[in-house]
Amino acid sequence: MSNQQALSISYQNQNNWKEIQSFLPLRYQLTDAAMPKEESWEWQDNLIHLDTYRNPRAKAKVILFHGVGTNGRQMTTIIGKPLADDGFEVIALDMPLYGETAVNRKQTITFSDWVECGNDYLNYEFTRDDRPIFLYGLSAGGMETYFVAAKNRKVKGIIGMTFLDQREKTVRMTTTKNWFWGTFGSALAALSCHIGFSKFQMRMSICSKMNALCNDEKALQAMLKDKTSAGNKVNMKFLADYMTYKPDVEPEDFDCCPLLLTQPENDRWTPEFLSDIVLDKIKKVSVKKVKLRNGSHYPVEEEALTDLHQSILEFINENI
Repeated sequence: MSNQQALSISYQNQNNWKEIQSFLPLRYQLTDAAMPKEESWEWQDNLIHLDTYRNPRAKAKVILFHGVGTNGRQMTTIIGKPLADDGFEVIALDMPLYGETAVNRKQTITFSDWVECGNDYLNYEFTRDDRPIFLYGLSAGGMETYFVAAKNRKVKGIIGMTFLDQREKTVRMTTTKNWFWGTFGSALAALSCHIGFSKFQMRMSICSKMNALCNDEKALQAMLKDKTSAGNKVNMKFLADYMTYKPDVEPEDFDCCPLLLTQPENDRWTPEFLSDIVLDKIKKVSVKKVKLRNGSHYPVEEEALTDLHQSILEFINENI
């Protein structure tokens, strides 16, 4: 990556996130004094954007993963800054194709790349020091925490706002936009790759239930017009891989670390029974579930954000 690209990957250069955070309670909105430090980390010639609250005195680190309708800055606002205020070191990643990460144009990014990127970043953090690491993921990022933990095996705990196994027909039929995409979407993405259209891009809002991302209609519209989050496009290879990804450890054998599900009460995209398909199979480690009062899939509601923060804080302190 060039020096010019390194200079350009910054949320200072876009206003979408500011409009989106305006729908959050005031205490979750970032002021100039509360802004994270923006860093970049080179991975396979992609320049990964990081929002960071570094704290060498912190007893643990929390790494945040976004989903397919959000980005790292949106993780920073709802939970990153609150956890930093609690004294933890917090890092929010922009996975390739999302946020302010600069992507290697020669690479066709897949969901497997997201998992590898997350795992490699964990290993990078472990070279810096040996403090315990917890993972938080929203939406698709929730299952990504599971996949990364299964691969890395050094994580102390994972927190997910849903744990979705897209190999399950029930999950596909519930989370895609309609019957057509639930029934044929995975096969069409695979076929597109087979006939040479791996790089063809499509808005995630076309095939997914992105209209259920947030229950506040004005906040939803702000997110949908943000091309670095809910208004983003992904390639066919990413979609095909996302729908069929096979973890290193299946749920029945998962013994890496405890899990916490933070389920929004009014989630119109991913109801709790979808996460139960995964979590009910996990018997070798503890699984805890918490309801976020009045919460959207991407929660902007004060009660939900309070519950999210408190439940994560308790989970980390219990397992540190």
